[in-house]
Amino acid sequence: MNPILNRFLSYVTIDTQSDPNSSTTPSTEKQWNLANKLAEELKLIGLSDVTIDENAYIMATLPSNSTDASIPVIGFIAHFDTSPDFSGTNVNPQIIENYDGKDIVLNKEKNIILSPDYFDDLLQYKGQTIITTDGTTLLGADDKAGITEIVSAMEYLIHHPEIKHGTIKIGFTPDEEIGRGAHKFDVEKFGADWAYTMDGSQVGELEYENFNAASAKIVISGKSVHPGYAKGKMINAISIANEFMTLLPENEVPQKTTGSEGFFHVHHISGEIENATIELIIRDHDKSLFEKRKVRIATIKEQLNKIHGNCIHIEVKDQYFNMKEKVAPVYHIVTTAKEAMESLGITPLIKPIRGGTDGSQLSFMGLPCPNIFAGGHNFHGKYEYVPLESIESAIKVIVKICELTATKSNR
Repeated sequence: MNPILNRFLSYVTIDTQSDPNSSTTPSTEKQWNLANKLAEELKLIGLSDVTIDENAYIMATLPSNSTDASIPVIGFIAHFDTSPDFSGTNVNPQIIENYDGKDIVLNKEKNIILSPDYFDDLLQYKGQTIITTDGTTLLGADDKAGITEIVSAMEYLIHHPEIKHGTIKIGFTPDEEIGRGAHKFDVEKFGADWAYTMDGSQVGELEYENFNAASAKIVISGKSVHPGYAKGKMINAISIANEFMTLLPENEVPQKTTGSEGFFHVHHISGEIENATIELIIRDHDKSLFEKRKVRIATIKEQLNKIHGNCIHIEVKDQYFNMKEKVAPVYHIVTTAKEAMESLGITPLIKPIRGGTDGSQLSFMGLPCPNIFAGGHNFHGKYEYVPLESIESAIKVIVKICELTATKSNR
């Protein structure tokens, strides 16, 4: 079997799903299974200073093989947890060699089909090797493809000392999928001047802008009264929750926005007459529009409280901010990645991320950190897939960035 494919499969078959309701780091004990494996593997391939701390953050170093002490120290980062949105238990990858451009049957028994009629990106990969799910779990290419790429690139550089490079740092994090991947990342210990997260999608993606992000929890208190005698007395928390959602702009939702357009996304609602809870996220690339969205939530609360009494309480928490603010002043780190892709015949796709990565938080922690493609598609669900050739392309980009960083320091 292709050693890169074999490495990727060995990672995705280990369940590392994170849990937003846990207060520990990592949020699930099972993340340690892959974390410990990775730490040992990094030692085996020959990296130095391999560490894994009490929170499962992994760091390692590929020492410089150049006599030029002025080469910047750069890093590559990926996360090993998978999304809580869909099962990561008993992942059973399917390998589709020489993909013919037709429907892929993920699960015949359940009639689950990965079709280019719906997912037209598939047609870019005719003739390639596609790795899919079996229709019952996610795949975990987000972000185990990124881990595969970083480990494989470091191994390649070790085996090809003729490629000159400076000191390279790598880091693997838990709990990125629940927004905590960078929370306990020791930037000072990592010791890089800048880094790249390998956590994007299709080949060529290069991103240094992301959403400003916040979460909101709306708690509604009602009063239960016998419905036959409820006039003027009952306060139905479920009905008020529905009113709240109807006052949100109907076209500013994920399924109706794209590019730099922001949104409100209700992702959880529960309740009964006496208590109801709405959980939503707020996203916008523009900081001023982001703040206006938070004001809008507060305004809706005030409007409904005037009608129903002081029954609605809101908790809004900022999650992360647009890394453009921190990366733009050192834009040469984006240019280096762009040059690396172009030298390999890859067309850079520079665009904002409609989401966030560890890099967005790390950038505000003092480690500027653009995001590079890892190759996967349809993350967080049963239709997730990744072409093997995309993983191989990302490995080449990492190697080339290391080489160019050393070369450019001499210009």
